[in-house]
Amino acid sequence: MSEFLMPSLGADMEAGTLVEWLVKPGTAVKRGDIIAVVETQKGAIEIEVFQEGTLERLLVETGATVPVGTPLALIHEAGVAGAGPSPVEAAQPGPPPIPAIREMAAAPLMPPPAVVPGASALGRVFASPAARRLASLKGIDLSRIKGSGPAGAVLLADIEAAQPTGARAEAQPQAASSIAQMRSAIAAAMSRSKREIPHYYLSHVADAAAALAWVAHVNAERSPEQRLLLGALFVKATALAVGRFPEFNGFFMDQTFRPSGPVHVGFAVTIRGGGLVAPAIHDADTLSLDQLMAGMRDLVGRVRSGRFRSSEIADPTITVSSLGERGVETLFGVIYPPQVAIVGFGKVIERPWIHDGAIMPRPVVTMTLAADHRVSDGHRGALLLCEIERLLQQPESL
Repeated sequence: MSEFLMPSLGADMEAGTLVEWLVKPGTAVKRGDIIAVVETQKGAIEIEVFQEGTLERLLVETGATVPVGTPLALIHEAGVAGAGPSPVEAAQPGPPPIPAIREMAAAPLMPPPAVVPGASALGRVFASPAARRLASLKGIDLSRIKGSGPAGAVLLADIEAAQPTGARAEAQPQAASSIAQMRSAIAAAMSRSKREIPHYYLSHVADAAAALAWVAHVNAERSPEQRLLLGALFVKATALAVGRFPEFNGFFMDQTFRPSGPVHVGFAVTIRGGGLVAPAIHDADTLSLDQLMAGMRDLVGRVRSGRFRSSEIADPTITVSSLGERGVETLFGVIYPPQVAIVGFGKVIERPWIHDGAIMPRPVVTMTLAADHRVSDGHRGALLLCEIERLLQQPESL
């Protein structure tokens, strides 16, 4: 018998609120199955299981806020001799579930979600965290609301539209409170980062003409939903580059750097209404550009509807952030612990540039690196940025 624990979903998480169980005791589960939804300041996160077996008992009720590492359920692992309880043990009553009224000082208790009967095979309706909270407060059945978000997800605006006019003004404090909690969590993580991590920063301007021309050529015969964006090339070039410079890909934990074999690139995504998350694109160095672009679109859609998975939040080994679409030419990121590096890309702009011995206007992009001086130094950081530039000059090889 093994315990299924409340996972850590980032350096800023101390506790989480169990929003929903998606399986019942007696259900067979396997690695990668989503069995619960936990709400943090970042939103509602789908929690995956990493054992194969049978869910024996639920230990925490929906609505309870518990610290990271708290046992949520017991799983009888398949193929493990003696994993099940003995007849004597089976006759003994187990510990009662942690009730929903429990409160933790580390994280305010969130209201439990509205009951959603018959929404799917698991009785679930996809909805943003803010929508779930408001629906619960107002007694609105989410299954009766037509969602306007990706994949029909119910958004806060859908709940507001379903309320009487006089009640809609009350939704604003709820949304503001959710955003304030997220900003507080981000501030805590970034304060820790700047306090504990000796950052160093590098900036490098690269010619982007080859990458832009190649993307335009590839997209010429494609429909809009199949087109590549330059951001996919940025992510892929970074993922390949850290393969040559592994000291930028991994975690600094317990005063030791632990390099990661896989490259799981955290892709920074803004959340509607405020806030930022950087869920992982797993094994980004092995994906084709089309696969990478599809993964990025999927992440953006799910994050903005309040749906992403625990492994996507916990797994990033390096982060890529781009504010080019916001018109920013240069950005210097703050490392998200326990990662040791973040690469930034700014807006592609035209500048006078020497090309083939002549001065001419060329599209260029500013790349930046913020890295942990306990693990790497400026020399290696410079080589990393130059390797990313080299890869962008050969986009057909990405």
